[in-house]
Amino acid sequence: MIGVSNHNLAEIKEADAILREHGLRLGAVQNHLSPINRSSIDSGILDWCKENDVVFFSYMVLEQGALSGKYDTTHPMPEGSARAATYNPVLDKLEVLNAKLAEVAEAHGVGIAQVPMAWAIAKGTLPIVGVTKERHVTDAAAAATVELTDAEVAELEQLADSLGINATRFWEKEMR
Repeated sequence: MIGVSNHNLAEIKEADAILREHGLRLGAVQNHLSPINRSSIDSGILDWCKENDVVFFSYMVLEQGALSGKYDTTHPMPEGSARAATYNPVLDKLEVLNAKLAEVAEAHGVGIAQVPMAWAIAKGTLPIVGVTKERHVTDAAAAATVELTDAEVAELEQLADSLGINATRFWEKEMR
């Protein structure tokens, strides 16, 4: 399988066209996707992938732990890190979103971090999560069994939109 990462829709289509000229096809796209960064949805990338039978791997679904419930204004990310520079200034907003994630998690009997993963799965993507502990693996596996309702997905997205958090990282380009 041949895939691309961090490509916008025009680049994805171009890569697929070039591959097809050589008897191949694009099989996967890997882009940033989370409740607070839905640029691959808004730009039409996810729809294009579905229409063309291309697997979409969503990375940063937990926003480097910001959507795990682990960090808040009293427990910020370690100073001096790139993720602290991105997320610590908006921890007050993330607390609001994490409270909603906790509510949804409780309704499904899972942990907070499992909800963004379940959200990504509900969107038809395969989430990629960083794991450093055994429980991260079991949490990811359990997230695959969580079926969020359309209302829960919509509520999470509406709340995320209302918070206006920009989680685009320095290595990413505009997807629109």
